[in-house]
Amino acid sequence: MEISFKGKRALVTGASQGIGREIVKQLVKCGAQVVAVARNADLLESLKKEVPSIEIIPLDLSDWKKTEEGLAGVGPIDLLVNNAGLAILGPLTEVVEEDVDRLFAINAKSLIHVTKLVVKGLLARNAPGSIVNISSQASLIGLINHTVYCASKGAVDAFTRAAALEYGPKNIRVNAVNPTVILTDMGKLGWSDPKVAGPMLEKIPLRRQVFGEVHEVVDAVTYLLSDKSSMITGTCLPIDGGYVAS
Repeated sequence: MEISFKGKRALVTGASQGIGREIVKQLVKCGAQVVAVARNADLLESLKKEVPSIEIIPLDLSDWKKTEEGLAGVGPIDLLVNNAGLAILGPLTEVVEEDVDRLFAINAKSLIHVTKLVVKGLLARNAPGSIVNISSQASLIGLINHTVYCASKGAVDAFTRAAALEYGPKNIRVNAVNPTVILTDMGKLGWSDPKVAGPMLEKIPLRRQVFGEVHEVVDAVTYLLSDKSSMITGTCLPIDGGYVAS
């Protein structure tokens, strides 16, 4: 399937590592002009050395005012990938207020804010757009020691559906992908221990020996951003080997 984003400008958050970094590379391969946003300036600089054509914006998206300022001059955006995310894991009884605030600030609040800014720009230009939010399998099922994380990703799915409904008439599509564990640095945080990973792997109908690969998420995101998925909006797509179907 040939996918071209020639003439399109894309904004990717959480772009400095993991899934976000690979999404940036893929979008550039497909012809997009990419703006990469992340907190870690050093990692962004290393990404720009790999992909010199991109623009980079070091930015803490949890800060509402700084986000407004940082993205004020970003220019027209046609495609948005809300990938920035945070995981803080542990029993509910050990959750502290700071954990809740940090998780929702990144996983939900910043996603809502960046989407708002991009949608306002699309409406001002009367332009179509495509937005993909990186949610999680954790929005669809309960996971031990993931209570607040599950809640924050549940908010992502609910927002995705509501935004799709609101802006579908303007030809702005909003979808989400819901990966199972992907062994990025964040994925390894909760799933490196075979005693923890084993029971989860056994519940995946495809019966693979490892969790999802980064490229499997990147491929789905690329498709949902593209015109090949022009009749798809408001969808939360599990990339989980059938886990939530079992």
